[in-house]
Amino acid sequence: MNATQGHAEKHEFSAEVGRLLDLVVHALYSDREIFLRELVANAADATDKRRFEALTDSALALPENAGIRITPEKDRKELVISDDGVGMTHDELAQNLGTIARSGTRAFGEKLSSAKAEDRPSLIGQFGVGFYAAFMVADSVDVTSRKAGSDEAWTWSSDGKGSFTLTPSTRSAPGTDIVLHMKDDAEEFLDSWRLRSIIRKWADHISWPITLRETKEDGTTEDKAANEGTALWRKPKSEITPEQYTEFYRHIARAFDEPYATMHWHAEGTTEFTALLFLPSARPFDFMEQSRESRIHLHVRRMFITDEADLLPSWMRFVQGVVDTEDLPLNVSREMLQATPVLARIRKAVTKRVLTEIKNRAKAGDDAFTAFWENFGAVIKEGLWEDSEHRQEIAGFARFHTTQSDDLTTLDDYISRMKDGQDVIYFLTGDNLDALKASAQLEGFRARGLEVLLLSDPVDGFWPERLHSYNDKILRSVVYSHGDLEKFPTDVDETVEPADLEKLVPALKEALGDTVKDVRGTVRLTDSAVVITSEGGPDLAMQRLMRRSGQALPEAPPILEINPRHPLIKALSERVLKGESIKDLARVLLDLARVQEGEPLPDPTGFARLLAGLLAGSAAA
Repeated sequence: MNATQGHAEKHEFSAEVGRLLDLVVHALYSDREIFLRELVANAADATDKRRFEALTDSALALPENAGIRITPEKDRKELVISDDGVGMTHDELAQNLGTIARSGTRAFGEKLSSAKAEDRPSLIGQFGVGFYAAFMVADSVDVTSRKAGSDEAWTWSSDGKGSFTLTPSTRSAPGTDIVLHMKDDAEEFLDSWRLRSIIRKWADHISWPITLRETKEDGTTEDKAANEGTALWRKPKSEITPEQYTEFYRHIARAFDEPYATMHWHAEGTTEFTALLFLPSARPFDFMEQSRESRIHLHVRRMFITDEADLLPSWMRFVQGVVDTEDLPLNVSREMLQATPVLARIRKAVTKRVLTEIKNRAKAGDDAFTAFWENFGAVIKEGLWEDSEHRQEIAGFARFHTTQSDDLTTLDDYISRMKDGQDVIYFLTGDNLDALKASAQLEGFRARGLEVLLLSDPVDGFWPERLHSYNDKILRSVVYSHGDLEKFPTDVDETVEPADLEKLVPALKEALGDTVKDVRGTVRLTDSAVVITSEGGPDLAMQRLMRRSGQALPEAPPILEINPRHPLIKALSERVLKGESIKDLARVLLDLARVQEGEPLPDPTGFARLLAGLLAGSAAA
């Protein structure tokens, strides 16, 4: 465990790590016990990985007494955490402990600044940077590691203040030793009773044995079991307390919230398995940036095999937990997992059980489900796009914002409020909810009392086309529903004389040329003068989404629709009738419609110059 004489390489932390260490040490200082939870969890993960790799390479086999050992050295003010895991090479030590692959420090800091004190511990697990919590209790940290299958060992050392060193070292067997040189005010974490209470709180259900070295009254030491190490999912439900379920959820999810729902069952029949799954009550901070694959842990006869078995569809990737079966071989490969009918049956059964749980929770319609939907609804709606088998079921419990009220609604509730003669579910997609509520596209629908779903998540631009209909009611964007409005009475004052569009429309077309596909009057507007829309292709919101994702789109000029009863349009019509030019006004009108719709202006400087000139002329008049 001690470094041999050799050349010490000095490296600087990446800027992200340096900033992160400062945040962890100072912003989470009062929650320091989580350092042990994170280091033990990392040790368990490394040991799981070695066991899995040993299934196909016997040279990597674990020793019979494999586990995690915690040794407090009070005299030297050191805490040692050792494991028999897969270990790390020189390059892996530098990469894993010296850099962060994905920049997230700024977001981490912003989240800390707004989080309540009791919520701050969860940020460590959410960002996957738990190793650095060691510096909350240690002045410096040494990590000696030997990769399984290699004779070479290295020691990584740092005081967490900007740099680290890598030194050739020795270790008698593969695995990792972490030595924390404790701070003066962290000596409580060298007391066996304190360490045991933390392990029982955070790591009691880790399947690997955790031993804690304790000093007896006569000065001798003894290694004692510190965790129960029992597969919780194998116990009868009657023997498990809610607190134990919560502790296990927090361990496996690296989270600190209470589970919203717990599903624990044993399936028998053609395929036998046990599952313990959880619906979270809080969304991890970087959830939308994580991989889309489900990370349910697959065990075979209590032995961890992989968390990459895709046991649930990607739109259920927020579900946490374990599935354990007797019906797969221990040396199953990833390729076998994808092809075996056993796993296909397990996937189908587990997906059905989770879907049933969500549907049952949705029926309650309480605040807890509303909070759950606000956290994970955007992901669940991915199932409306990609899951043809369950699409209608998802649509049945999905929640949506609407023009009717500030409360979320279901499609069934929407249908119950439809107007006489209405056979279409209208929706509008956009970038954010506030912009949708203010959209000019809604004016004609509001004037006729027609409710519209307001869809502001990125996936909302895709799934309505796939769902197509619900309970025999077609889903249709308001952008393409111009012709529907004339079927319903309006509260617009029809006595207001509309502008004469016979000459205005040709004049606008001539002035705008090929920058628009068409100019026409509309009944969709009541307060606004103009609106732009599209026809025969993706609507404007979809075009913006596709451009942001880097997709090249052919030029598609918009359609400019004008409100014949608006004073501005009537004034323009009068100018045309007098033979006056409206070329500049037409360009301003189109750009105003673009701004109103959230579209970028092709020439912002020209627009500003033109508008300033028109305002100056108006002021002079």
